[in-house]
Amino acid sequence: MYKKIVVPVDCGQLDKGEKILLKAKSLLDEGGEILLLTVVEDMPGYLAIDVPVDIVSSAIDDGKTRLLELKSKTGIAARIEIRTGTPAREILAAADEFKADLVIVASHVPDLANYFIGATADRLVRHAKCSVLVDR
Repeated sequence: MYKKIVVPVDCGQLDKGEKILLKAKSLLDEGGEILLLTVVEDMPGYLAIDVPVDIVSSAIDDGKTRLLELKSKTGIAARIEIRTGTPAREILAAADEFKADLVIVASHVPDLANYFIGATADRLVRHAKCSVLVDR
């Protein structure tokens, strides 16, 4: 069905990441590609002075380790990418650069401000140039 699928994973919720990665594999055309992605959020300037200097690089290393473990656990061939910045913006940029025809994103239980699907998933649905599948 799809040639290029982006699977953004929140490393704090690897169980959901595994679920959407398996779904991506089931929707992937033969010869297609999966981009397994995690985004490490930038540290706001007012907090940066109070945290260790290497916290972002540690988070990047941890994200890469967790994605490699997820890839190994599922046995699914996927390209791994770590980005820093705002999750929705970086996921959209990765989808554009990868020329994805689908983004599969897990949705958390939203609060009242974003009741239906969650802030990141909501932004992806509204702004993606390709199809977006939101998994609950």
